Amino acid sequence: MLTIQTLLAALILTGIAVAGLAIRIIVIKGGRFPDTHVGHNKEMRKKGIVCAKAFDKMEQKKAKSPVDYTTLKIDKSV
Repeated sequence: MLTIQTLLAALILTGIAVAGLAIRIIVIKGGRFPDTHVGHNKEMRKKGIVCAKAFDKMEQKKAKSPVDYTTLKIDKSV
């Protein structure tokens, strides 16, 4: 009996929490959850911060670019 009461209390509290998080979406016309993705944040873009996926894609593109060995300089001071 105690297990059922505990489970019921947990379900009720979870329902209240979900409803509390969804109030903005339900009440405001055209409401939606705020976008927390790093790539869509203007301030992050101004600072040059991108998401991990975008950064990885840029680095993979750099790695695939051809290397120009004609301008390679050798340091003979070693």
